[in-house]
Amino acid sequence: LIKYMYFCSSAFRLPVPKLEDTITRYLNAQKPLLNDDQFRKTEELAHHFEKGIGRELHEQLVAQDSQNKHTSYITGPWFDMYLKAREPVVLNFNAFMSFNPDPKSEYNDQLIRATNMTVSAIRFMKTFRAGYLEPEVFHLNPERSDTQIFKNIIRFVPSSLSWFGAYMVNAYPLDMSQYFRLFNSTRLPKLNKDELYTDEKAKHLLVLRNGNFYVFDVVDRDGNMLQPSEIQAHLKYILSDNSPAPAFPLGYLSSENRDTWALLRKNLLDNGNEEALQKVDSAVFCLSLDDFPVKDLVHLSHTMLHGDGANRWYDKSFNLIITKDGTAGINFEHSWGDGVAVLRFQNEIFKDSTTAPAISPQSQPASVDSSRAVQKLDFKLNDALKAGITKAKQKFDGTVETLSLNLVQVHEGGKNFLKQKKVSPDAVAQLAFQMAFFRQYNQTVATYESCSTAAFKHGRTETIRPASVHTKKCSEAFVRGASTHSTEELQKLIVECSKYHGRLTKEAAMGQGFDRHLFGLRHLALSKGVALPDFYQDQAYAQLNHNIISTSTLSSPAVQLGGFGPVVADGFGVGYQVHDDWIGCNVSSYPTRNGKEFLQCICKSLEDIFNVLKGKKIGS
Repeated sequence: LIKYMYFCSSAFRLPVPKLEDTITRYLNAQKPLLNDDQFRKTEELAHHFEKGIGRELHEQLVAQDSQNKHTSYITGPWFDMYLKAREPVVLNFNAFMSFNPDPKSEYNDQLIRATNMTVSAIRFMKTFRAGYLEPEVFHLNPERSDTQIFKNIIRFVPSSLSWFGAYMVNAYPLDMSQYFRLFNSTRLPKLNKDELYTDEKAKHLLVLRNGNFYVFDVVDRDGNMLQPSEIQAHLKYILSDNSPAPAFPLGYLSSENRDTWALLRKNLLDNGNEEALQKVDSAVFCLSLDDFPVKDLVHLSHTMLHGDGANRWYDKSFNLIITKDGTAGINFEHSWGDGVAVLRFQNEIFKDSTTAPAISPQSQPASVDSSRAVQKLDFKLNDALKAGITKAKQKFDGTVETLSLNLVQVHEGGKNFLKQKKVSPDAVAQLAFQMAFFRQYNQTVATYESCSTAAFKHGRTETIRPASVHTKKCSEAFVRGASTHSTEELQKLIVECSKYHGRLTKEAAMGQGFDRHLFGLRHLALSKGVALPDFYQDQAYAQLNHNIISTSTLSSPAVQLGGFGPVVADGFGVGYQVHDDWIGCNVSSYPTRNGKEFLQCICKSLEDIFNVLKGKKIGS
């Protein structure tokens, strides 16, 4: 077995791009968003920055990076960005991914699934902590590298050279430094900047049901997992507890503005709740058991993205949510890590809980005294805390009420057909979003696509900028002038978009985007107390970072769908999956934008793109 730490010592460091490349890429991203006069002004500021203060900051960043070879240049600034943000984590940062149902329908019972997934999660944690979790490797050419032969050969390569050995066969071992925060971790609210807290010694699970908090040990003092039948017994006990919902559910506090929550937390601690809060913060993870079944995919998305606010603890590294009908999902806090780590965890626990379930529908819970093993946490609340919870609930309910979620599955085609036509599936999905927005609002706006840089030591993410002069030209041709262009001309425009998007994706994945570099330079200027350069005060810079279309994709046999809130009040949050034969989109929006209409425009765009690729004539 290759241990997950095996590749760490030889992992490549995240490169700091050349400043001139960053400026060129930045201007390329600005071009479709600005008119000629605006672009000239932005170009002038950018070149002035490149020759002057930008050059000085870049040199300082490179020097600082070479003195911190244990990490990446983006790590500190990126943690700061997340932890200094004062907005509530729910809807602004936390994302969700829901699991597919267990293929064996009788295993989708709430108690059975909660037990099996909890056991699989603890198995994963123990495997990881023992150092036996297989490395996460991205295989560009799986036929050559995702094989037993490769694993056998790479074992004999010294670990200091192992990354290079994998690289030779187009396999990229991914950074796994975030994984330790999956368990026993929480984000603590503090004034001005939150803290990440991890206590690996804690042995208990936190379970939320009906707004009540319960804890019980899932690992014994020797580090062994409790018997699955005991975990089943304790969960059954919690599910049959008919305690009323608390009049002031504490969960709402974790949905508050971070400074407000920090002050309320101090009040909680001063009011004799230190031990109970410590149990919450240090728990292995939070299991949220909901008392209702899921009605449809929209209801599923609302449940997993925000829920009712009382039965979640949004600050935990993740909440494993299981509804009355056994539908499961994960809502995760984003500061500690990215989707890559959470997805690996989800894939493993889905596979383990469905192929090697710890208990079956016939299994009997152990005859143990759960009333002694399970502790219901009791919080002492004064009037100020009660008022704080009431206000947090009002704000939470008010925000959630304004959130729209709209879903669609387009069955025109998917990965298989697009690859056959030699165009990138991701590029086509992104082109459809550009075309849809152009059809709906007659403009091209700042767009964000998340790309992992986990192929590098302590890599996080980089931004792909899908709105380009190519997508703008293509959108105009399809929306305004389809009748004046031949099918061949439209096909050519799609291919151009695909090639350009492919280039942007490759650059971003190799740490050669421009967003993180500019972000790092800005962070450095502010930390040194330098006056913020004019370049960053340009309205066009602010506009580019006001991401009206924010997108993220993932596909996995374990995941049914994923989603997140809009990152700006007048934006769309687009979670999408490109499957072999269909494309799924999950769009979030607030009242300033019509998500339903945007989704209809996406469907129309995908239909048009597929028809053109099939050689059919389309009308505007």
